[in-house]
Amino acid sequence: MSTCFIFSPRVQAGVRRIRPILALLGICLCLSIVLPIDGLAKTKPPRVPRPEPELKIVDLNIAPTPYAPSDGPLQFSVTVQLPKELNGATILEVTSLISSPSKTSLRFLTHRQPVQVPADANGGSERPKISIELSWDGQDHRKQLAGSGTYAYEVRTKLLANGEKGPRTMMVAWPKRGTLEVK
Repeated sequence: MSTCFIFSPRVQAGVRRIRPILALLGICLCLSIVLPIDGLAKTKPPRVPRPEPELKIVDLNIAPTPYAPSDGPLQFSVTVQLPKELNGATILEVTSLISSPSKTSLRFLTHRQPVQVPADANGGSERPKISIELSWDGQDHRKQLAGSGTYAYEVRTKLLANGEKGPRTMMVAWPKRGTLEVK
């Protein structure tokens, strides 16, 4: 016994509309298998590495570690190597941002001083270095003692020149980042 289905003209018209869509999907599926997707993506040209700036943070010492606010201030000793030519820069600024993991407790330390380069007797073969001390009293931005935990710090330094509208940044060093333990 055989069964025969007879479709109405509406059903036959719907099948005719779906057939080209299914064919197009089949072609797309085949092409996606055959062609690698990575080959179609636009690639960035390799970038030339940025040259290291002449202004550098040569050394950073943090003491005492681990830090307890009851022990007194935390000292950041930063040694900065200046460029051979200052190009009008007259102010050295060293800053540090100390923040808790939740970013709810933070403190910004800053120190600005006029650049005083000692006269070099050996003809300027070595670039001058300046040491700066920043101290943190263990308090956050609300003047409350910092809670225990791991805090992140970032130390930055830049050379500024006096402009018409105030100090203007002339040169920036790469920052130094790390973490410190507060007990």
